[in-house]
Amino acid sequence: MGVLDIVPAGVLTGENVRKLFNYAKEHKFAIPAINVTSSSTANAVLEAARDIKAPIILQVSQGGSAFFAGKGLANDKQQASILGAVAAAHHIRTVAKAYGVPVVLHSDHCAEKLLPWFDGMLAADEAYFKEHQEPLFSSHMLDLSEEPKEKNIATCVEYFKRMAPLGIWLEMEIGITGGEEDGVDNTGVDNAALYTQPEDVYEVYKALNPISPNFSIAAAFGNVHGVYKPGNVKLQPQLLGKHQTYTSQKLGGEPAQPLYLVFHGGSGSTKEEIQTAVENGVVKMNVDTDTQFTYLTGIRDYVLKKKDYLMSQVGNPEGADKPNKKFYDPRVWIREGEKTMAARVKEACQDLGNVDRL
Repeated sequence: MGVLDIVPAGVLTGENVRKLFNYAKEHKFAIPAINVTSSSTANAVLEAARDIKAPIILQVSQGGSAFFAGKGLANDKQQASILGAVAAAHHIRTVAKAYGVPVVLHSDHCAEKLLPWFDGMLAADEAYFKEHQEPLFSSHMLDLSEEPKEKNIATCVEYFKRMAPLGIWLEMEIGITGGEEDGVDNTGVDNAALYTQPEDVYEVYKALNPISPNFSIAAAFGNVHGVYKPGNVKLQPQLLGKHQTYTSQKLGGEPAQPLYLVFHGGSGSTKEEIQTAVENGVVKMNVDTDTQFTYLTGIRDYVLKKKDYLMSQVGNPEGADKPNKKFYDPRVWIREGEKTMAARVKEACQDLGNVDRL
């Protein structure tokens, strides 16, 4: 039995999102969440998922959403980010089913100062629900990890009570996704900020589960955003198993893995770290830094290879009167970026065991 035996192709919402994550936990694989900033990057991700027969998560950040709408728009009140997120969602919804794969449509990190963006997306969900009996997005993330724990959890509870009746999954973060700043490497410091404690994770579970089981937790285990040299980042994905055990014991021992966990800052992680995370109940892993770079490489290599055909509209090594339109047409060089990005998405799926799952 494959994923398409339990959920349909296209954008999933409500119970279908949970069915997908349950299937992933049961079969010990996770799904990469790829940040998209344009219809081109979104299509590349969908193409990759189709080719390897895999479910996929597409997500938009606040900045990526603004870019989707157009960098020429004002965003002083998050209006461009709201508009771009909604535009991205409608594009993905329009084409996803044609690719034949289940898609989770997600919004990425939302800190407290970005809550107007979150509010705008949620209003769009509510409007879409009135017409279609399901939300526009599959899920949203609230990242209030920099706020006091009590405020973080209370705010998540407040929003989740509004989201759950619409069938929207909530992802929240407790513990900080860190990194190196000004030459100071804090990723090896074992404290509650960089390495979330099991008691904190259970506190989140206890607050959210009575509302709905449709939520996931991004618990910090030394994660960083970006790519760093080997040795600069000390991931401890085995800590995720302790979170599962602690919460399971609080629930009487069943189920053994009650938590849906999320892996942030996954770019540059070793395959062993990824496998350990998946074994401990991670169902989603964010990938952005690596796919940004690989989208560039296809375009970069094309431009370097065809440089002599891109210096003018007419005239190239084949003749002074030879036209160059077929070389500088954006559909040609953008497509090269899509190809290399798609290849990296496939690699992420392979690392997570998310191949031939349909």
